[in-house]
Amino acid sequence: MQLCSPRIAVSLSIVCVMSSPLVFAADDTVPKGEVIKFTFDQSKVFPGTTREVAVYVPQQYDPAKPACLYVNQDGVQYNAPAVFDQLIHKHEMPVTIGVFVTPGIVKATSDQVLPRFNRSFEYDGLGSAYARFLLEELLPVVETKTATDGRAIKLSKDGNDRAIGGASSGAICAFTAAWERPDAFRRVFSAIGTYVGLRGGHNYSTLIRKYEPKPIRIFLEDCSKDQNIYGGDWWISNLAMERSLAFAGYEVDHNWGEGGHDGKHATELFPDAMRWLWKDWPKPVGVGKGSPQLQDILIPGEDWKLVGEGYKFTEGPSVNAKGEVFYNDVGASKTFKLGLDGTVTEFLADSKRGDGQAFGPDGRLYANAGATEQVLAWDAAGNSTVFAEGFKGNDLVVRHDGSLFATAPFVPPESKVWYVSPQGEEKIVDSGLKFANGLCCSPDQSLLYVADSRTHWVYSYQIQPDGSLAHKQKYFHLHVHDVDEDAGPDGVRTDRDGRVWVATRMGLQVCDQPGRVNCIIPTPNGKVSNLTFGGPNFDLLVCTCNDRVYSRRVKVKGSNGWDAPNKPGNPRL
Repeated sequence: MQLCSPRIAVSLSIVCVMSSPLVFAADDTVPKGEVIKFTFDQSKVFPGTTREVAVYVPQQYDPAKPACLYVNQDGVQYNAPAVFDQLIHKHEMPVTIGVFVTPGIVKATSDQVLPRFNRSFEYDGLGSAYARFLLEELLPVVETKTATDGRAIKLSKDGNDRAIGGASSGAICAFTAAWERPDAFRRVFSAIGTYVGLRGGHNYSTLIRKYEPKPIRIFLEDCSKDQNIYGGDWWISNLAMERSLAFAGYEVDHNWGEGGHDGKHATELFPDAMRWLWKDWPKPVGVGKGSPQLQDILIPGEDWKLVGEGYKFTEGPSVNAKGEVFYNDVGASKTFKLGLDGTVTEFLADSKRGDGQAFGPDGRLYANAGATEQVLAWDAAGNSTVFAEGFKGNDLVVRHDGSLFATAPFVPPESKVWYVSPQGEEKIVDSGLKFANGLCCSPDQSLLYVADSRTHWVYSYQIQPDGSLAHKQKYFHLHVHDVDEDAGPDGVRTDRDGRVWVATRMGLQVCDQPGRVNCIIPTPNGKVSNLTFGGPNFDLLVCTCNDRVYSRRVKVKGSNGWDAPNKPGNPRL
């Protein structure tokens, strides 16, 4: 957090640390590490920035074995080199190389103007930028350095061997790096963390409760007299973080003090925090069970499995009465079948650029064919007939009575929703969405849900007997990545209990019937366009994820449009 000018804020953290009492008395028997310093000014993630870097290399480090890593924002803090000397000597933490980096500054063009101070932008902002800066740019440069005795620096690439920390804005930066890349950082030290409304940090205490838990261990420090200003209340926000992490089952510890927004308390407890963060190493950092809502959905120990890869762009996962799943590679104009034995075979060599699709009660596969701007009905032998035409559809759903709804977002200025009767009669039943995309019916088939991909909404409509739509409402409120303009909702499905599953930029956002996101489940490659529930019991979640398709067994069963309507229980309000 920048208190006055950015220049003052950067120097403040140094003053706080240097004025804090030393943690250890001098001990000549403890091997002393070396600190190497250099300037880094070649960033493409944060173009034009210059920053100072200090690298601590313990005397016990042997380049034959890659070292563990600790990264700290705002440079050297907490008397860290001396602390590391002691803890490594006592085998209370592994042999660890420390990388202490200051925030970037874009130098002024003359002495008549100010430089640009990047600290809040780099540290307070959510998203993957800072983690990418470390992993793709800075740490590879660190590994080009050598100690004065010629030892080359080699860092472990295992996230379990890596910690990251900082104070204030540097603390939320550390947490964000681990949150975005737990494969690279799994241990976090957070002092007087800025989890407030500066650049979206106040959302973490909510998101932690909803996301499928990640393998992160975190130590939180704050003081009861911390800042309470326009951006929020630091003390309350840190308490909220601790409660959310505990609620979701994370490995979290904390130490609360009575001071203000400074480094004194954090410096005093830093050795104990390091002992706790590295306890039991190299045993892997654990993963929590998640919220009760996640536990209702996910099977412990059941993870994602790769179904297929190497596609151009996958879409349209749909399931027949047997539980076989069919999906399209839109770019290659092919349709594939995932059998009950897990085998993938080609179903259509030319799908006419098939996109969204769904099975009907007659057993045929109804698909939006982009190449012909038709809805084609494919039989089991791969023969097609035209069911509807005259619009370029994106996604569709077929109801129990044989009627269907399809979205047609490609004709500006407004997207359309079409209704096609069982006899093939067509009519537009809605317009005005920015980009109408995925859609499905409620389990009882009384409501239609339509995702507007260029917003953070899924709309709800009541279906009338003649197929018209009534009572249009922006109903399902989705979360949006901090770096995105919209949630990007695409495919939509329901399970038999009435939950609404939405494929978004964040992953699968699972909503309850009143329209609230209860859970967020990311996919392995961070992408998802659509989903369905396959397998003989319709409990195999199958997701199309750009060039890949993944599956995962879950506790719930999917609701199918071709099946008899099912009335779920009343929602928990």
